[in-house]
Amino acid sequence: MLELDKKVFGKITTKEIIGADPPAIPDTENILKNEFAILLEELKLQPKENLEKLLEQQKIAEAHVNSRPGAMALAQDKIQLFIEYNNKYIQNIQEKLKA
Repeated sequence: MLELDKKVFGKITTKEIIGADPPAIPDTENILKNEFAILLEELKLQPKENLEKLLEQQKIAEAHVNSRPGAMALAQDKIQLFIEYNNKYIQNIQEKLKA
């Protein structure tokens, strides 16, 4: 199950988002919040030419998490948290692309 080890948000893997552990509140939320802060700092250092690729990777990551077989039965609260933070990150990438 290599796909479960796929990194979908910084160092966070699919398994952490769709699995039972860690629990959504407060663990997964704190993990996502911390990783989001790290990703925003790294984003400041990214040259503009890397941003399109990064944007595409995050869109693929979201589709990957949402397309898991049986996704409706998985930890929806954690998936929603992931989507929320991923969308914030995508928005930051898009803003930097326009700058």
